[in-house]
Amino acid sequence: MSARPAAARVMLVLLGLLWGLNWPAVKISLSGVSPWALRSTGLGVAACTVFALGLLRRRPMRLPRGRERLHVVVAGLLNVALFNILLTFAQLGAATSRVAIITYSMPLWATLAARLVLGERLDAMRVGGLTLGAVGLAVLLWPLMASGLPPGILLALGAAISWAAGTVYMKWARLSAEPLALAGWQLLIGAVVALTGLLSFEHGRHFPPWSEIDARLLLALGYHILFGMAAAHVLWFSIVARMPAGVAALGTLLVPVVGVTGAVLLLGERPALTDLAGFALIFCAALCVLLPGRRRMPR
Repeated sequence: MSARPAAARVMLVLLGLLWGLNWPAVKISLSGVSPWALRSTGLGVAACTVFALGLLRRRPMRLPRGRERLHVVVAGLLNVALFNILLTFAQLGAATSRVAIITYSMPLWATLAARLVLGERLDAMRVGGLTLGAVGLAVLLWPLMASGLPPGILLALGAAISWAAGTVYMKWARLSAEPLALAGWQLLIGAVVALTGLLSFEHGRHFPPWSEIDARLLLALGYHILFGMAAAHVLWFSIVARMPAGVAALGTLLVPVVGVTGAVLLLGERPALTDLAGFALIFCAALCVLLPGRRRMPR
């Protein structure tokens, strides 16, 4: 094994820890910081970090003129703005562990969208994965449907579908810009949308007075901004530069495992047996649709 792939695998494990622990960090941060302010700050710092990395590496950070700019705006709205904003409000209305589990049904929605939009044919493993995912979601959601699905659950489903739609849209648009530029501009679009929401919907105090900030809130907020957003995005694009995108995507399955574990250990959540069963089925389903295989493309 060469040093380059080995380093990328270590980075992938580190990314799983950073993004996984970001779930409880966001939940704790929301106890003192308004949701729009949290996303404005986190996305803004992440965008600045990615642009700084691109400039240090002397990569072209400008976007080509023409329709590609419009495609980047649409992708940024789906992949970053809508996804992150929906997740923030989802965590206000549901347990973090459940939100994390449902969000990582994204590969299933992406597979369906790719079949409908891109004409990708599904092999037996991916059909099995979709079936497992449907059963997993049913097991997870059925006990909650008796009294109506909580808004947080619906928002988490919306976030997963938005993420999947943005991923397939980028494939369909065939964007040619530098990956770091695509990431930086999408994060910047997300930050602008979040800031617009802050100015439009939130009035009054966005952050608690310094005297009311305890160590737990300060650590969670600092972790979310510096590690969960800025450092994690830099790490992610460094990984993509070293590994095939499919392998990198497969490695992100560590994120919900760490997220659910962190919710149990740091937030004191106790997932029900149906939550754990649904998580196991959805995890296996995502594994099926992300594993390399023969996926036939239309002629």
